[in-house]
Amino acid sequence: MMPPAFDRLTDLLKRFPGLGYRSAERLAMHLLVEHRDQLDTLVDRLKTAAEEVSVCPICGNISEGDAPCGICTDPARDESVLCIVEQIPDLIAIERSGAWRGRYHVLGGKLSPIHGVGPNELNFTQLLRRLAEGNISELVLALSNDIEGQATCHYIQEEIIQGRPIRLSRIGFGLPSGGGVTFADSVTLRSALDGRRSYS
Repeated sequence: MMPPAFDRLTDLLKRFPGLGYRSAERLAMHLLVEHRDQLDTLVDRLKTAAEEVSVCPICGNISEGDAPCGICTDPARDESVLCIVEQIPDLIAIERSGAWRGRYHVLGGKLSPIHGVGPNELNFTQLLRRLAEGNISELVLALSNDIEGQATCHYIQEEIIQGRPIRLSRIGFGLPSGGGVTFADSVTLRSALDGRRSYS
């Protein structure tokens, strides 16, 4: 029913995160029919981003060219504490909260032997380099509250900071703001109870 070129574009778009077939179809229609004038701009910006955006050589965040990212070069940041995250969107979410003024380290995932993700597939080598510099006093683990996240935390504890005078902490998990106990799952409730603190 549709031209093969349109179907190929839709098929490519639906591979992107958050886009199912219908969303990909709407986006393709938007670019090719409804707002064709935006197509050249989109192509140019994609090419520019592909040439200029890279990975920060220090923390693994996105950066420009070969330079460290803005967070790693910000002198107002506390360089003695690192927040360890799985992916760049996790870093962005924490930054939006405004709750963290230290620096970050992006692992690029979490340990998952079932999916073929071992220590060599994650950004542990650069983390070890950063720890060897001796400026880090604490690692804050902001990893998923699932089996793979737990395994990654355990690996960091046993293999990365073993024998180093570094404090290891983990972000709290529990009920979301505005959420109620009735609708929380058992894992969330367990985390909320385990992470309780004094109310005084």
